[in-house]
Amino acid sequence: MTEVKPQCIPYGRHQIDDEDVAAVVDVLRSDWLTTGPAVRKLESHLADVAGADEAVALNSGSAALHAAMAACGIDPGDEVIVPAITFASTANAILHRAGVPVFADIDADTLLIDCNRIDACITPKTRAIICVDYAGQPCDYRELQEIAKHHNIPLVADACHSLGGSYNDQPVGGLADITTFSFHPVKVITTGEGGAITTNNGDWARSARSFRNHGLNLDHSERHSQQTYHYDMVDLGFNYRLSDIGCALGLSQLTKLSAFVDQRRILASEYHRLLADVPGIEPLARRTDRSSAWHLFVVRVQNDAGKTRDQVFAEMRKQGIGVNVHYLPVYLHQYYRQTLGFKKGLCPVAEAMYEQILSLPLFPSLQLSDVHYVVDCLKRALNSK
Repeated sequence: MTEVKPQCIPYGRHQIDDEDVAAVVDVLRSDWLTTGPAVRKLESHLADVAGADEAVALNSGSAALHAAMAACGIDPGDEVIVPAITFASTANAILHRAGVPVFADIDADTLLIDCNRIDACITPKTRAIICVDYAGQPCDYRELQEIAKHHNIPLVADACHSLGGSYNDQPVGGLADITTFSFHPVKVITTGEGGAITTNNGDWARSARSFRNHGLNLDHSERHSQQTYHYDMVDLGFNYRLSDIGCALGLSQLTKLSAFVDQRRILASEYHRLLADVPGIEPLARRTDRSSAWHLFVVRVQNDAGKTRDQVFAEMRKQGIGVNVHYLPVYLHQYYRQTLGFKKGLCPVAEAMYEQILSLPLFPSLQLSDVHYVVDCLKRALNSK
């Protein structure tokens, strides 16, 4: 048995090196801390990585989702389909446009949106579909695009987990009509806080750039280059700008994207090997036509485990393992229940899976020995009295 380690191992952790620090310091010593050249450079590099024509940097993944809803023209009363298992901001972005989230159930094996459930959710008021690349595994984009095109509505990808992943050898970022990313510290790369959208639609990209800057037609650097003081507010926007400081960090991190994802895949493979003979523990299914970015390593604590998920969670935390749960079905949050009137029973698969899922630690600096230790702790948690 591996000896118990005294430190806590979190479920996720950022990885910053001297190159990242130097990139940030260079910007701090420059003339531009916001709306400057680092923003454009990050956008250009991200578009290349994502295989998209345009990228727009924003100050969070949530801001990116909000900007995507605005670009798609979601208006009050419009319905948008969204999977039940995701972080709340995916559905919140719809509410921020006074739209109506319509929750679709998920596939029990992958926790991705169940494409077979989407048609039943579509009404004359449906204006978009949001899919979520849960844990880093891309959705079935071929099937989703067929559904979206059949109903003449845009497909929005919440790829906040999946930068660096691919579907049929095509990178995440150009697979949907508009894609959103998050650069939170536990994501594949980080800007501290930050996010972005990618799209091939130039009008949508221009909309997002205005939306992130109070709805103005020109930002400060554009006015500087055009030698003008004049600007006009053409729409109601927000201050969703990502600073040059964050973009410099993101640029440096983006050069390490492949290395980060490769290391996550090595660690995930070791988890799969070690968990193959652990009764009652089932990792999420992997689809052969896609490559995950492995933002999360999620297992299901099944009925034959001898312990509930909550019991295993508590035992693992006692042993210093920062396991987590991703996520409560969005409509079961207090705001959705008490203010919007959602009730339990809407998406039975999502509700059943929520009671089972557990996220194990996974991040690039995690060592293979740490993976062994985590699995040993999991076995102890399952067998504890």
